[in-house]
Amino acid sequence: MRVFERMEAHGYEQVALCHDGTSGLRAIIAIHDTTLGPALGGCRMWNYESEDAALDDALRLARGMTYKSAVAGLNLGGGKSVIIGDPRTQKSEALLRAFGRFVQSLQGRYWTAEDVGTGVEDMEVIRQETDYVAGTAGEGGGGDPSPATAYGVFQGMRACLKEISGQDSLSGRVVALQGVGHVGMSLARLLHQAGARLIVSDIYTDRLDAAVAEFGATAVSADAIFGQECDVFSPCALGAVINPGTIPQLRCKVVAGAANNQLASDADGDALEARGILYAPDYVINAGGVINVADELDGYNRERAYRRIAQIAGNLTRVFALARERSVPSYRAADLVAEERIELIGRIQRTYLPD
Repeated sequence: MRVFERMEAHGYEQVALCHDGTSGLRAIIAIHDTTLGPALGGCRMWNYESEDAALDDALRLARGMTYKSAVAGLNLGGGKSVIIGDPRTQKSEALLRAFGRFVQSLQGRYWTAEDVGTGVEDMEVIRQETDYVAGTAGEGGGGDPSPATAYGVFQGMRACLKEISGQDSLSGRVVALQGVGHVGMSLARLLHQAGARLIVSDIYTDRLDAAVAEFGATAVSADAIFGQECDVFSPCALGAVINPGTIPQLRCKVVAGAANNQLASDADGDALEARGILYAPDYVINAGGVINVADELDGYNRERAYRRIAQIAGNLTRVFALARERSVPSYRAADLVAEERIELIGRIQRTYLPD
């Protein structure tokens, strides 16, 4: 992979490769754009098939965080970190603390938080080595942001249903959830309480069993989830699941989920548009977690954070309206909203203020 060419093409500022032989740490921190403020993005731990795959994930996720914060109205830039390894077997105190030292070395250009494969307890360990960690459980912390992400996706789904039918109720709707981890389970709970019927899949059988037991969900295999007849298909696992192989299988009216980078490429967003499937751009609908984490930087207030998260529905409505106005797919309309805000704020004249 030609890293510098890709960085130049998409405006990345920095990529840090982090290695510690004692703990076995192999991590990548990608900072995309800090026009609006310091880069904030979670730390993902995953057993990637290759170092190139890990780098590709870090870069895509970091860029997505820039756009996510911009559309959400946050004064934050985009960054992301990935740790290569199995979070169930290779995570250790030493590895997390070594990672924290690398975060500290960036001196606040990048703030980390939890993501797939990491949790609040891991952030507490990382915090022993760096000031630049959010999503902690201590005083001033918002704790696990997964419920906040789920709440935002839930509100976003309602906006999507209203867009296609004029009614935002989830009662009686069928939702196919791909992935019932931290975010997926929280989302399933909200959907169940709202009267939705759930179809679920996950690579871990214990999660599936829990969803079936608590919500009366129908469990299907990882391959079968795409072809389920439903109102909403909700990707809540890893990215690139909307691709040429899965799009022909979809039997839904809406794609709206918590996963990052759901489209394998822009062409897949075009393909959804051509099929008449409404796509909720992932970084717009799943911004609840980063909004919750960002609130910690002002001294965490849960009521204020969730009030801001509820605005995700309005953000999506604005994106759908712009898509109609400019005759572009929803993913492109979301990009335009983000890019226009970054450009506008970046052009504001900066006035020198003496200390």
